[in-house]
Amino acid sequence: MIYKFKSKAGADVIMTGPPGEQVLRLLGRDPAAPGIFLADQLPQAVAALEQAVADDESAFARKQAEAKAAGEPAPRREGVTLKQRAWPLVELMRYALKDGEDVSWGT
Repeated sequence: MIYKFKSKAGADVIMTGPPGEQVLRLLGRDPAAPGIFLADQLPQAVAALEQAVADDESAFARKQAEAKAAGEPAPRREGVTLKQRAWPLVELMRYALKDGEDVSWGT
């Protein structure tokens, strides 16, 4: 499944199934159905994604610190991080907020 996030304020953001579902769940939305973030909901959506990214980055930093304290090699990130996945959508939401536009998604 592919998720396409759209707004009149910017270019479409496309995510494949699992990453799109993860982001929608972080935003408290059902990934199975098309939906919309109204312009007045965007500040909370941006804040939720930013907090999720910060939590993910902190958890990884803790793992690195624990490995270092145990004298083990520091773990490396595998694949694309939440920060990398969420950034285009956060940017689209910021543009939409600035222009007073909604952000919708569908499959």
